[in-house]
Amino acid sequence: MPGRQWSVPTYRDEAVVLRTYKLGEADRIITLLSKQHGKIRAVAKGVRRTASKFGSRLEPFMVADIQFHEGRSLDVVQQAETLGSYGADIVGDYASYTAANAMVEAVDRLTEDDGSRQQYLLLVGALRSLARREHAPALSLDSYLVRALAIAGWAPSFGDCARCSKPGPHSHVVVQLGGVVCDDCAPPGAPKLDGETLALLTALLTGDWASADSSAEAARGTASGIIAAYTQWHLERGLRSLRLVSREAEANAHSGRQAASA
Repeated sequence: MPGRQWSVPTYRDEAVVLRTYKLGEADRIITLLSKQHGKIRAVAKGVRRTASKFGSRLEPFMVADIQFHEGRSLDVVQQAETLGSYGADIVGDYASYTAANAMVEAVDRLTEDDGSRQQYLLLVGALRSLARREHAPALSLDSYLVRALAIAGWAPSFGDCARCSKPGPHSHVVVQLGGVVCDDCAPPGAPKLDGETLALLTALLTGDWASADSSAEAARGTASGIIAAYTQWHLERGLRSLRLVSREAEANAHSGRQAASA
Protein backbone atom coordinates (compact mmCIF):
# COMPACT_ATOMS: atom_id res chain seq x y z
CA MET A 1 0.00 0.00 0.00
CA PRO A 2 1.58 3.33 -0.99
CA GLY A 3 2.53 5.70 1.81
CA ARG A 4 0.39 8.73 2.56
CA GLN A 5 1.50 11.92 0.81
CA TRP A 6 1.54 14.89 3.16
CA SER A 7 1.03 18.32 1.65
CA VAL A 8 3.59 21.00 2.48
CA PRO A 9 1.92 24.04 4.12
CA THR A 10 2.93 27.09 2.11
CA TYR A 11 1.57 30.59 1.63
CA ARG A 12 2.40 33.75 -0.34
CA ASP A 13 2.24 37.37 0.69
CA GLU A 14 3.68 40.77 -0.07
CA ALA A 15 6.13 41.85 2.62
CA VAL A 16 8.65 44.54 3.44
CA VAL A 17 11.94 43.52 5.07
CA LEU A 18 12.43 45.20 8.44
CA ARG A 19 15.58 43.56 9.80
CA THR A 20 17.99 40.72 9.07
CA TYR A 21 20.25 38.67 11.34
CA LYS A 22 23.04 36.28 10.41
CA LEU A 23 22.39 32.59 11.03
CA GLY A 24 25.20 30.09 10.63
CA GLU A 25 27.57 30.53 7.71
CA ALA A 26 25.13 31.22 4.87
CA ASP A 27 21.61 31.80 6.22
CA ARG A 28 19.72 34.79 7.60
CA ILE A 29 16.77 35.26 9.93
CA ILE A 30 14.54 37.94 8.46
CA THR A 31 11.84 39.98 10.19
CA LEU A 32 9.19 41.19 7.76
CA LEU A 33 5.91 43.07 7.87
CA SER A 34 3.48 41.47 5.46
CA LYS A 35 0.31 42.76 3.89
CA GLN A 36 -1.98 39.92 5.02
CA HIS A 37 -0.15 37.91 7.70
CA GLY A 38 1.26 40.57 9.98
CA LYS A 39 4.84 40.29 11.21
CA ILE A 40 6.72 37.24 10.04
CA ARG A 41 10.06 35.85 11.20
CA ALA A 42 11.53 33.49 8.64
CA VAL A 43 14.77 31.82 7.66
CA ALA A 44 16.24 32.59 4.23
CA LYS A 45 18.63 29.73 3.54
CA GLY A 46 21.82 30.32 1.60
CA VAL A 47 21.18 34.02 0.95
CA ARG A 48 24.65 35.03 2.12
CA ARG A 49 26.31 32.98 -0.60
CA THR A 50 27.35 34.89 -3.71
CA ALA A 51 25.37 32.43 -5.85
CA SER A 52 22.11 33.14 -4.02
CA LYS A 53 19.27 33.85 -6.45
CA PHE A 54 17.28 36.09 -4.14
CA GLY A 55 19.66 37.38 -1.47
CA SER A 56 19.47 40.98 -2.71
CA ARG A 57 15.66 40.80 -2.72
CA LEU A 58 15.63 40.18 1.03
CA GLU A 59 17.71 43.12 2.24
CA PRO A 60 16.23 45.75 4.62
CA PHE A 61 13.69 48.16 3.09
CA MET A 62 13.02 45.87 0.11
CA VAL A 63 9.43 44.91 -0.78
CA ALA A 64 8.84 41.50 -2.29
CA ASP A 65 6.22 38.89 -3.18
CA ILE A 66 7.37 35.94 -1.09
CA GLN A 67 6.41 32.29 -0.81
CA PHE A 68 6.88 30.85 2.67
CA HIS A 69 6.92 27.32 4.04
CA GLU A 70 5.37 27.13 7.49
CA GLY A 71 7.80 25.94 10.12
CA ARG A 72 7.44 25.05 13.78
CA SER A 73 9.14 28.16 15.13
CA LEU A 74 10.35 30.03 12.05
CA ASP A 75 8.93 29.91 8.54
CA VAL A 76 11.25 29.35 5.58
CA VAL A 77 11.51 31.60 2.53
CA GLN A 78 11.12 29.52 -0.63
CA GLN A 79 10.75 32.18 -3.35
CA ALA A 80 11.01 35.96 -3.54
CA GLU A 81 10.15 38.32 -6.38
CA THR A 82 10.97 42.02 -6.07
CA LEU A 83 8.04 44.45 -5.92
CA GLY A 84 9.85 47.53 -4.66
CA SER A 85 13.62 47.83 -4.96
CA TYR A 86 14.14 50.63 -2.42
CA GLY A 87 17.07 49.35 -0.38
CA ALA A 88 20.01 50.53 -2.50
CA ASP A 89 18.61 54.04 -3.05
CA ILE A 90 17.89 54.45 0.66
CA VAL A 91 21.20 53.07 1.90
CA GLY A 92 23.08 55.35 -0.49
CA ASP A 93 21.87 58.48 1.34
CA TYR A 94 22.65 58.88 5.04
CA ALA A 95 19.61 60.99 5.90
CA SER A 96 17.27 58.59 4.09
CA TYR A 97 18.97 55.56 5.65
CA THR A 98 18.64 56.81 9.23
CA ALA A 99 15.03 57.87 8.62
CA ALA A 100 14.20 54.44 7.21
CA ASN A 101 15.79 52.73 10.22
CA ALA A 102 13.61 54.79 12.55
CA MET A 103 10.53 53.88 10.49
CA VAL A 104 11.12 50.13 10.64
CA GLU A 105 11.97 50.30 14.35
CA ALA A 106 8.71 52.14 14.99
CA VAL A 107 6.54 49.73 13.01
CA ASP A 108 8.24 46.78 14.70
CA ARG A 109 7.20 48.24 18.04
CA LEU A 110 3.69 49.25 16.92
CA THR A 111 2.60 46.00 15.27
CA GLU A 112 1.95 42.58 16.73
CA ASP A 113 2.00 39.25 14.90
CA ASP A 114 -1.44 39.92 13.41
CA GLY A 115 -0.07 43.15 11.93
CA SER A 116 -2.09 45.78 10.14
CA ARG A 117 -2.71 46.24 6.42
CA GLN A 118 -2.80 50.01 6.97
CA GLN A 119 0.57 49.97 8.73
CA TYR A 120 2.03 47.91 5.88
CA LEU A 121 0.76 50.27 3.18
CA LEU A 122 1.92 53.34 5.12
CA LEU A 123 5.43 51.93 5.56
CA VAL A 124 5.78 50.88 1.92
CA GLY A 125 4.64 54.32 0.78
CA ALA A 126 7.11 56.04 3.13
CA LEU A 127 10.04 53.89 1.97
CA ARG A 128 9.14 54.48 -1.66
CA SER A 129 9.06 58.23 -1.02
CA LEU A 130 12.48 58.11 0.66
CA ALA A 131 13.98 56.13 -2.22
CA ARG A 132 12.62 58.62 -4.77
CA ARG A 133 13.75 61.66 -2.72
CA GLU A 134 10.25 63.13 -2.94
CA HIS A 135 10.57 65.10 0.31
CA ALA A 136 13.19 65.94 2.90
CA PRO A 137 13.91 62.67 4.79
CA ALA A 138 13.20 64.26 8.18
CA LEU A 139 9.78 65.43 6.98
CA SER A 140 9.00 61.97 5.59
CA LEU A 141 9.97 60.41 8.91
CA ASP A 142 7.94 62.84 11.03
CA SER A 143 4.88 62.39 8.84
CA TYR A 144 5.30 58.62 8.97
CA LEU A 145 5.62 58.52 12.77
CA VAL A 146 2.60 60.68 13.52
CA ARG A 147 0.43 58.80 10.98
CA ALA A 148 1.60 55.38 12.20
CA LEU A 149 0.68 56.38 15.75
CA ALA A 150 -2.73 57.54 14.49
CA ILE A 151 -3.34 54.15 12.84
CA ALA A 152 -2.38 52.47 16.12
CA GLY A 153 -5.11 54.45 17.88
CA TRP A 154 -3.06 57.37 19.20
CA ALA A 155 -4.01 60.15 16.80
CA PRO A 156 -2.83 63.52 18.17
CA SER A 157 -4.98 66.61 18.01
CA PHE A 158 -3.38 69.71 16.55
CA GLY A 159 -6.65 71.66 16.20
CA ASP A 160 -9.36 71.10 18.81
CA CYS A 161 -8.47 70.70 22.48
CA ALA A 162 -7.21 67.15 23.07
CA ARG A 163 -8.75 67.15 26.54
CA CYS A 164 -12.19 68.80 26.30
CA SER A 165 -12.62 68.98 22.49
CA LYS A 166 -13.12 72.75 22.54
CA PRO A 167 -12.80 73.95 18.93
CA GLY A 168 -9.41 75.33 18.04
CA PRO A 169 -7.05 76.63 17.09
CA HIS A 170 -5.12 76.39 20.37
CA SER A 171 -1.45 77.04 20.92
CA HIS A 172 -0.62 75.17 24.15
CA VAL A 173 0.83 71.71 23.49
CA VAL A 174 1.07 68.88 26.02
CA VAL A 175 2.03 65.54 24.46
CA GLN A 176 0.90 63.63 27.56
CA LEU A 177 -2.65 64.95 26.99
CA GLY A 178 -2.69 64.12 23.28
CA GLY A 179 -1.62 67.32 21.52
CA VAL A 180 -2.85 70.90 21.76
CA VAL A 181 -5.07 72.01 24.63
CA CYS A 182 -7.15 75.11 25.32
CA ASP A 183 -6.26 77.77 27.89
CA ASP A 184 -8.63 76.22 30.45
CA CYS A 185 -7.11 72.74 30.14
CA ALA A 186 -3.48 73.77 29.84
CA PRO A 187 -1.46 73.02 32.99
CA PRO A 188 0.64 75.85 34.45
CA GLY A 189 3.75 76.47 32.38
CA ALA A 190 2.49 74.52 29.35
CA PRO A 191 4.54 75.67 26.33
CA LYS A 192 3.01 77.44 23.37
CA LEU A 193 3.70 76.80 19.72
CA ASP A 194 3.64 79.35 16.96
CA GLY A 195 1.10 79.11 14.18
CA GLU A 196 3.61 77.95 11.57
CA THR A 197 4.69 74.97 13.65
CA LEU A 198 1.08 74.01 14.37
CA ALA A 199 0.28 74.25 10.66
CA LEU A 200 3.23 72.00 9.86
CA LEU A 201 2.18 69.41 12.44
CA THR A 202 -1.29 69.35 10.91
CA ALA A 203 0.18 69.00 7.40
CA LEU A 204 2.38 66.10 8.47
CA LEU A 205 -0.60 64.31 10.02
CA THR A 206 -2.89 64.84 7.03
CA GLY A 207 -0.31 64.36 4.28
CA ASP A 208 -0.52 67.96 3.02
CA TRP A 209 2.89 67.88 1.33
CA ALA A 210 2.57 71.23 -0.42
CA SER A 211 2.42 72.90 3.00
CA ALA A 212 5.01 70.64 4.61
CA ASP A 213 7.58 71.08 1.84
CA SER A 214 7.29 74.86 1.98
CA SER A 215 7.69 75.07 5.78
CA ALA A 216 10.56 76.93 7.44
CA GLU A 217 13.52 75.06 8.91
CA ALA A 218 12.83 76.36 12.42
CA ALA A 219 9.27 75.03 12.33
CA ARG A 220 10.53 71.67 11.09
CA GLY A 221 12.96 71.35 13.96
CA THR A 222 10.36 72.22 16.59
CA ALA A 223 7.80 69.87 15.02
CA SER A 224 10.36 67.05 15.00
CA GLY A 225 10.91 67.52 18.72
CA ILE A 226 7.16 67.41 19.42
CA ILE A 227 6.68 64.27 17.33
CA ALA A 228 9.70 62.55 18.92
CA ALA A 229 8.32 63.29 22.39
CA TYR A 230 4.82 62.11 21.39
CA THR A 231 6.27 58.89 19.96
CA GLN A 232 8.33 58.25 23.07
CA TRP A 233 5.32 58.86 25.33
CA HIS A 234 3.18 56.24 23.60
CA LEU A 235 5.90 53.67 23.00
CA GLU A 236 7.04 54.14 26.62
CA ARG A 237 10.65 54.50 25.51
CA GLY A 238 12.34 56.33 22.69
CA LEU A 239 13.37 54.94 19.33
CA ARG A 240 17.10 54.25 19.35
CA SER A 241 17.33 55.07 15.65
CA LEU A 242 16.15 58.64 16.25
CA ARG A 243 19.50 59.47 17.85
CA LEU A 244 21.12 59.31 14.42
CA VAL A 245 18.45 61.20 12.48
CA SER A 246 18.72 64.78 11.24
CA ARG A 247 21.92 65.86 12.94
CA GLU A 248 21.89 68.99 10.78
CA ALA A 249 18.64 70.08 12.45
CA GLU A 250 19.70 69.04 15.95
CA ALA A 251 19.66 72.55 17.39
CA ASN A 252 16.13 73.26 16.17
CA ALA A 253 14.87 69.85 17.21
CA HIS A 254 16.32 70.41 20.69
CA SER A 255 14.08 73.45 21.13
CA GLY A 256 11.09 71.33 20.14
CA ARG A 257 11.95 68.65 22.68
CA GLN A 258 12.31 71.32 25.37
CA ALA A 259 8.85 72.67 24.52
CA ALA A 260 7.34 69.16 24.57
CA SER A 261 8.81 68.29 27.96
CA ALA A 262 8.14 71.61 29.69
